[in-house]
Amino acid sequence: MNTIKIGDKAPDFSGVDQNGSIITLNDFKGKKIVLFFYPKASTPGCTAEACDLQNNIDRFIAQNYQLIGVSADSQKRQLNFATKNKLQYPLLADEDKQIINAYGVWGPKKFMGKEFDGIHRTTFIIDEKGIVEDIIYKVKTKEHTQQILK
Repeated sequence: MNTIKIGDKAPDFSGVDQNGSIITLNDFKGKKIVLFFYPKASTPGCTAEACDLQNNIDRFIAQNYQLIGVSADSQKRQLNFATKNKLQYPLLADEDKQIINAYGVWGPKKFMGKEFDGIHRTTFIIDEKGIVEDIIYKVKTKEHTQQILK
């Protein structure tokens, strides 16, 4: 699981977003990044989280933040999710889990008495210089903006 700590340099990444564009950490030098990992596009909790962030996008932009979502969903599923919910930020399709593993958010989970491996909903706040400023492990999907912009 996650070995990244506050103050560490954020692992570099490169991934394909819902539109087929290549997105890297370096694309956003000089901006703060909200890099949020979510288990599965179009599920209730992930939709609540993504929409809460979208509904507050002007607040993020005003404070120089770039939102980036990551899940192991396909590019097509990410595109459907973004289109349906009018999301105006990149959603990376990390099907091979390179970014997910680099950030240490893949691991054993329990749900309804079953154990399985999956993404642990986690958000990394990365500063303008690429340093991890904060890590949110207990994401409140309907109030995530408040957790980030405290």
